[in-house]
Amino acid sequence: MVAQLLDSFGRVATDLRVSLTDRCNLRCTYCMPAEGLAWLPGPELLTNDEVARLVEVAVCRLGVREVRFTGGEPLVRRGLVDIVSRTARLSPRPEISLTSNGIGLTRLAAPLREAGLDRINVSLDTLSPDTFARLTRRDRWNDVVAGLAAAAEAGLTPVKVNSVLMRGTNDHEAPDLLAWCLERGYELRFIEQMPLDAQHGWDRKTMVTADEIIERLEARFSLVPDDPSRRGSAPAESFLVDGGPGRVGVIASVTRPFCGDCDRVRLTADGQVRNCLFARSESDLRTALRAGADDAELARRWQAAMAGKLPGHGIDDPSFLQPSRPMSAIGG
Repeated sequence: MVAQLLDSFGRVATDLRVSLTDRCNLRCTYCMPAEGLAWLPGPELLTNDEVARLVEVAVCRLGVREVRFTGGEPLVRRGLVDIVSRTARLSPRPEISLTSNGIGLTRLAAPLREAGLDRINVSLDTLSPDTFARLTRRDRWNDVVAGLAAAAEAGLTPVKVNSVLMRGTNDHEAPDLLAWCLERGYELRFIEQMPLDAQHGWDRKTMVTADEIIERLEARFSLVPDDPSRRGSAPAESFLVDGGPGRVGVIASVTRPFCGDCDRVRLTADGQVRNCLFARSESDLRTALRAGADDAELARRWQAAMAGKLPGHGIDDPSFLQPSRPMSAIGG
């Protein structure tokens, strides 16, 4: 019988987010400083074999049904295609997805699809190359757009686009972004900016909220809430646009938290289990793995890490503190 990643509130984690690297080839202002960060030393990173083994423990022993590879930027990880291929050969086979900034997809979309990747999420916050350069500190807008097209051509569908709106920078673009995605058959999801930046400069008072996003979209489109039964534990509230079939999602992690339905667990690039995106503590699997622990012992340690998951992220609690690691080091 397969065990479960069960917490004390009855939630079962079946969705594993695996960070493959903390490195990124962009420097988004809401994520990290212009000079970048102190990257993890190579020996601290899990090897390809170690990643594949821990994913196998999660899928074959702990009931994980979806594996999403993240970063940093996972496309810069050497061996990515092989890791995806090994994950696709597991039985039972999990759903395999990837979150990326899209740079490099023109080269990798087809090989990843052939290896077994099912779908992809690509971050794109603006339709303006100039605004993109200001937000990311890199002139790579055309590369991202070309990567999205390559993903669609390779069959990594539905291609999902993730957008973060920043007040006074790109918040006026919400309707244009939606129209652009609908025209190309992409599924757009707006994400409230979360307190996960390396600079710890997040301010709730300046964050563009889900209510504001929806209000701006409704100035141009008719939005009808999707069938609630379709959402399940998915983080996005989904809306039919102008009667469908097009949809748009809003992930309101801050103002409309969905912690009670959370089914996610995270594995960092250096082999730490995080039972919540906003957790202040981690559980080390890498040391046990390298010390010779068998799969059963690794599974027990993983279960123990999940058992202590808190009921919610606590952003509204006056005592809330940002995690010491930024999003680029945690994995989205």
